[in-house]
Formats: sequence, structure tokens, C-alpha cells
Amino acid sequence: MKPEDLLQQLTSNPTQKCTLGCPILDRVLAGGIPCNSITELVAESGCGKTQISLQLLLSAQLPASLGGLNASSLYLFSESPFPLRRLHQLSSSFPTLHNPSDKILTHPLHSAHHLFDVLSQLDSLLLSRQLTSSPPIKLIVIDSIAALFRYEFENNARDLKQRSGLFFKISSKLKEQARRFGLAVVVINQVVDVMDDSDGLRIGNSACLYTSERKVSAALGLSWANCVNTRLFLSRNEERVAQEVGDDCFTTQTRSYYCYIRNKVAKRFKNRTYKGTSCRNKDPIEYAGWT
Repeated sequence: MKPEDLLQQLTSNPTQKCTLGCPILDRVLAGGIPCNSITELVAESGCGKTQISLQLLLSAQLPASLGGLNASSLYLFSESPFPLRRLHQLSSSFPTLHNPSDKILTHPLHSAHHLFDVLSQLDSLLLSRQLTSSPPIKLIVIDSIAALFRYEFENNARDLKQRSGLFFKISSKLKEQARRFGLAVVVINQVVDVMDDSDGLRIGNSACLYTSERKVSAALGLSWANCVNTRLFLSRNEERVAQEVGDDCFTTQTRSYYCYIRNKVAKRFKNRTYKGTSCRNKDPIEYAGWT
């Protein structure tokens, strides 16, 4: 086989993608969350990581003509009970879906080793869903990967080596399953503060990131950064805006702006409004703002 034959195969079989339900985010990701790979969503608490994850669970059920995968999803959670009430609230924005919770499988995670055990047993489930009339599983969401490693390993050479080894075992299994079954894998990660003031600091092949006026980087370090295919970063920058409403009277409100990074390249937009699944669409300029 010649190299041009391999290129022909790649161009003739474009990667399927799952819409996030927002045209702005889909544009940033060139169509949505890609299948056959791992996409990492990184943000501090309160930026909407879980909200986007739940929306993906619903978007995956949409037909391909609407940007979905026409499939079921698997949600692996590690920090809190599955937010079923929030899912039901979001499902009202998907009137075409009938009993969407029936196509969402959930499973709690207790440790990083437990995650690897679950993934090792997942092949039989994925295969059986393809051989039956049930919708196949095409989306896996892990919320969150950082919580599984936070307390299980100490900050010493021996534990850090074991942790890195487990990183690669988990990511290799996820990538193998993503390619074999055509899965879109989304991994939620958290951020840690960066104390070094060096302007030239680079972490995970990406310059330092900022959120809420803090310098941060994705949790789990460089070893984990090399395990994902795409990293999507959400930042929050709040500003207080005063409005005069009368003589010597002012009201204030907080405006939040989010910027997204895909494959270490910043994508910024201006004047966006994001509520549930609706998003106003304007030409990309500078910031991405949601109210």
C-alpha cells in the first residue's frame, strides 16, 4: 500500500462528530466532539463542565442529520450522584427525544484502578449493544478524571511513576475502544493554580491559562496531557459593570466571559448568549461571553 492510498482512506471516511447543541461551540470544534479519539474538557468549578456533559448525553441521541450520533451514552461519574434532575430539565430543550434517560447508562467510579477495571469489562457491553436492537453506545463521558487520582497517590517518585503508568493504561484502553467502536470519549478535568510567575512557563504544550484572574493549568500534569487528543479549556473572567438608574443611584451586575482552546489554539468570540441549548450566532471577533 502506498502513502497516497492511506491518505485517500482518511479523506474518504471523515470522522463523525457529535454536536454540543450550540453552534458557537460546534464551530470552535469544527463540527462538534469527534469520534475515535479522546476530548478533554478542562475548567475550574462553576464553568459548566457538567452542564456541557449532560447536554452531550442528549445531543448524542439526535439523528446524524441534526448533528447527533443516533446512539446511547455511558456516563461514568466519580464526585457526586448523577444529576438526574438537571438532565430532565435539559431534556425539555430536546422535544424530539422520547424518554431520553432510557438511552443513558450511568456507573459510579471509586478510584482510578476501578475506572480501569470498568473499562476492561466494557468491551462485552459495547459489542452486545451493536449486535442487538438496542441503540449502540457511541459516547462515553468520564466526570471527572482528576477526582480519581486526587487522594490515591502521594507526591513521591514511586507513586508518581505508578500514577503515570496508570494514565497510559487508561488512555490506551479508551483510545483502543474509541477506534474499535467509533466512540466519542469526553474526559472532564479540573485546574490547579500555577505559582510560578515565569511568563515563559509552558504546561502540556500549552501556555499558561487564566481563569477568574488566576494563572492555572490542567490538573494531572504533563503525563496526562500527552494522553488526550484534544484539550478544550473553559475560562471565566468576571467584571463588575455599574449602571446609573437615578440620582446618585447605581446598580451593578457581573458579566462572565469564557474562552475556548482547542488543540492548544485559542478561539475567541464576541457577544454570545448561551442558555441551555440556544445560542445566538455572530461573526467571530474577540471574546466568548455567556450570560
